[in-house]
Amino acid sequence: MTTGIQMRHYTGNQAPALRPLLLDVYTEVYADAARTDPFASPDRFAEGIDHWIARPGWTCVIAYDNDQPVGYAYGAPLPPGSRWWGGLLTQVPADVTTETGTRTYALSELMVRTPWRKTGVARQLHNTLLASRSEERATLLVDQTHPKVHALYQSWGWTTLGDLRPRLDDAPLFHAMLLALPPGVGQSGR
Repeated sequence: MTTGIQMRHYTGNQAPALRPLLLDVYTEVYADAARTDPFASPDRFAEGIDHWIARPGWTCVIAYDNDQPVGYAYGAPLPPGSRWWGGLLTQVPADVTTETGTRTYALSELMVRTPWRKTGVARQLHNTLLASRSEERATLLVDQTHPKVHALYQSWGWTTLGDLRPRLDDAPLFHAMLLALPPGVGQSGR
């Protein structure tokens, strides 16, 4: 575990000021993928950021080493009638994908810059972002071409719900994953 890393919390009110930093880190982390995958392009990601930061309840945690941003995680609660589950290819009971606006927190992005990978920063970001959530569960999507990332989330307690392909141009096939969140706001040690 890396020591000396500071976690800073942000909300939707601060999102416009954070947008350039989020884009810069993404562009660095996904530079190789963006060369060959249109779904990974910085322009595509910028559209996604704009969609996410406009959501009610959006939260973000950015990790800093001194004043150097080293990574971040963000997401938002799924609203009633969410399209999140629209590309689910696996049959599940309807009640599993019913959203109330307070049931499920969607962890949209978690990324760490190369010099700080394999130092525990990703887990710190994950835990810090989810520690104060009041929802009963969290969800995320993992590109199926990244089995190590899928295995990492499984080691953190996530379970695979099924296959999901978002209804977006060039979208890859994902594992839709769920994590039960402990009851009560502000619990740590997840």
